[in-house]
Amino acid sequence: MGQTAEEKKYNKWIVVLSVVIPLVVAALFGVNLRKLGYDVEPLGFLPPIYATINGITAVLLFWAVLAIKKGNRKLHERLIKLCVCCSVAFLGMYVAYHMTANSTPYGGEGILRPIYYFILITHIVLSVIIIPFVLITYVRGIAGSYERHKKIARITYPMWLYVAVTGVIVYLMISPYYVH
Repeated sequence: MGQTAEEKKYNKWIVVLSVVIPLVVAALFGVNLRKLGYDVEPLGFLPPIYATINGITAVLLFWAVLAIKKGNRKLHERLIKLCVCCSVAFLGMYVAYHMTANSTPYGGEGILRPIYYFILITHIVLSVIIIPFVLITYVRGIAGSYERHKKIARITYPMWLYVAVTGVIVYLMISPYYVH
């Protein structure tokens, strides 16, 4: 079975958002308002908040899968909408923090250092790759293409869960090195 008309109308948005979001985040990540002379307070309180949001996203994703396995489609849909909202909130806070604060270098040594960078790099790469997967999966669900939704969700779910969980791990590993 091919795409529904409803899915087709979202295709351009999926492509645009899948390209624009990473590009805008990368561009804004390189902009530090304080270094540009703007008198803004660093938003140092945000990292524990957006790490918590990542943790909440992971729990909600797990709960959403349990809900659909029990046949509760409405709860599943609501939980996934919350996950999307959490991811958008995370992204906004993440960019805001990095636009107002200096980057924190990882200070760990020994075996933790390569582990940290492996987790960080895979987290970043998958956080870009996951965007079209989440959008396609979401659109297939709201369009009622449940078999096609289920097929891609089997790929999207573990990737999205990995990004959410590793976001928390990265925060926990780097948090001792934040300058307050």
